[in-house]
Amino acid sequence: MTSRFSASNPSASPSETPESSSSEPPRSKAPKSKPPKSKSSRSKSSTSKPSAPLSGLLEVTAPRASRVHLDEIDRRLLTLLSTDARISQRKLAAELRMSPPAVGERIARLERAGVIRGYTVDIDWSAVGCSVVFLTVAATPGAAPEVLRELYRIPEVEDVAVITGSVDMLARLRVRDHEHLRQLLMSEIWRIEGLQRTETFLGLGEMPQKAGYVGGVLTRLSAEPDESQPRRRRDSTLDKRG
Repeated sequence: MTSRFSASNPSASPSETPESSSSEPPRSKAPKSKPPKSKSSRSKSSTSKPSAPLSGLLEVTAPRASRVHLDEIDRRLLTLLSTDARISQRKLAAELRMSPPAVGERIARLERAGVIRGYTVDIDWSAVGCSVVFLTVAATPGAAPEVLRELYRIPEVEDVAVITGSVDMLARLRVRDHEHLRQLLMSEIWRIEGLQRTETFLGLGEMPQKAGYVGGVLTRLSAEPDESQPRRRRDSTLDKRG
């Protein structure tokens, strides 16, 4: 139920009503016609709208490195380093049956190529009292790059990925408790300009990090058939027919 409120002038006396002040009927004012919009203004308003809702994300996200060819020694080296990043070059050389300088040169080459991005520490967040929260984010058209920047700057945000589907981004957060999450959403995340919708998913448990994950993935990738093999097989079949 709605109610209307009209403001009255307090300086007017009760007798000064529209009926008693004049016996002539009130004249109706002709409605003012709005000037038509010029072509320049119409074109300006049409060009102000973003043509692509997610344009600009390529400049914000991390650049993708070009694919690097890895041999068997590179794959074994990466597997050993992913298991223990503090392993010495002498021990790596013994495992790979190479000289320590040769191992050091391979590591430097993988670092220059961007395959090895750094050496870090694997923290058990539950041991320091933190839980994982996943947050899906939808941005208004044209605001996705700035929303991605602002979201990534929040200390509790571990990583953000641009994804396909009904939302634009998926973020992983580390929070202490429900109150920490509440303050984070209401005081920081929901105040980001251009943010349209979010959905929060509380993590109830995590599996331990897979041992040998890097080695397993690299082994699978190395087992992929060469793209040129089907062509050679097809060409040899045509040669036999001819």
